Amino acid sequence: MNYNNRKFRTISSSKNSETSEETIFLYCQKENILTSNYSGGEIKEGHLIGLVDEEGNIEMRYHQINLKGELMTGICFSKPELMANGKIRLYESWEWTSGDKSKGQSIVEEI
Repeated sequence: MNYNNRKFRTISSSKNSETSEETIFLYCQKENILTSNYSGGEIKEGHLIGLVDEEGNIEMRYHQINLKGELMTGICFSKPELMANGKIRLYESWEWTSGDKSKGQSIVEEI
């Protein structure tokens, strides 16, 4: 699975998340290295970097600046599902490595 030049939007997330339906991610992939710039909603600017395995699973690290001006960091593991329309849905389990260090779940879909 290749994520290069695909855009994603959060469709659901835990209450302790800063992402929302207004957050847009643009994924770039070279070989098994994934990067993304993202923003929208509560996030002024964010970046992620990760590794994609043979099944399309992603292990990533992220950092972002929220609307309060705080630098937030975390880790995330994403599992893909290829939907009937050919687009990708990602089921994410994540954890803040800053702030309250809580955990959460999100679902993002290709737009």
